[in-house]
Amino acid sequence: MDAFFISFGVIFLAELGDKSQLMALAFAARYRATTILAAITAATTLAHFFSVLVGSAIGNALPTRLMSTLAGIAFLGFAAWTLRGDALDDDDAARVERSTRSVFLAVGVAFFLAELGDKTMLATITLAADNGFVGTWTGSTAGMVAADALAIVVGHRLGTRLPDKAIRVGAAATFVVFGIWLVIEGLR
Repeated sequence: MDAFFISFGVIFLAELGDKSQLMALAFAARYRATTILAAITAATTLAHFFSVLVGSAIGNALPTRLMSTLAGIAFLGFAAWTLRGDALDDDDAARVERSTRSVFLAVGVAFFLAELGDKTMLATITLAADNGFVGTWTGSTAGMVAADALAIVVGHRLGTRLPDKAIRVGAAATFVVFGIWLVIEGLR
């Protein structure tokens, strides 16, 4: 359960303001929220399964203290990435515009592709290297789906009241705290 809760929290925070969350908002403006959420869930489940496989393999190959230190450094990098922010690039915006056939398939493929090499995927790999497989997989998937559901349901209303910068700074601060904690644990 620890792996689930840690993964849920970290990925939820990492997803705030991420490009895939922005894609969720864009898709939700055109299509039914339940279809969007189902497609996001399917794509995230698959993407995070592969991320956890990679992270578990790395975690089994490296000593625990080294993994903790590397994970802490990665989290400090995620903090910087979060502060930089994300935006939909032309390719992502084009995916949203082209999706007219199967909405479920279009959204699912767009989200899967958007996650490749994204900070939530890298964070999931990092978490899986030091935590249980099933807990990390289910927690990271649930955290991302919850963050995207928030974007779909209330993101637009909250977005007008809560500045994007405040969300980014709060998420980045959390990454810094986790990063420092993990580095200290690894160096002890």
